[in-house]
Amino acid sequence: MRVIRKYPNRRLYDTERSAYVTLEGIRQLVLDKIPFQVVDKQTNEDITRSILLQIISESEGGGVPVFSTEVLQQIIRFYGGALQGMLGEYLARSVALFVEQQNQLHTAINPVSILSEMTQKNIEFWVSLLPITRTSSSTPPPDESS
Repeated sequence: MRVIRKYPNRRLYDTERSAYVTLEGIRQLVLDKIPFQVVDKQTNEDITRSILLQIISESEGGGVPVFSTEVLQQIIRFYGGALQGMLGEYLARSVALFVEQQNQLHTAINPVSILSEMTQKNIEFWVSLLPITRTSSSTPPPDESS
């Protein structure tokens, strides 16, 4: 797992690449599905969630936000309540289901996958005909002299 260290000067250091990295660089690690952990250099505390929340906060500022003000207020109201854990579990499962459905939809409407599937079916069809073709061409014609 890649380790990113956060220094007191608020800079992030990628120990694998031996280079400083920005929040955009961390965002790219997420997009590339590269596992990483952000650790506070002074306390050795895992601050990955805090950094991810910072990236979400910056992303919410530009373009169309994922969370409305009302939704954020409702989420804040859950903190400290008896159902805080349930909300976290519900959101995690909901997002996982949404991602799964998005992947299925992407696969279903992706022209490359449709063409690939059609090609595969055509190959299977022609391969299924091969035994018929082989037996008919390898069988000698009947002997008419008998």
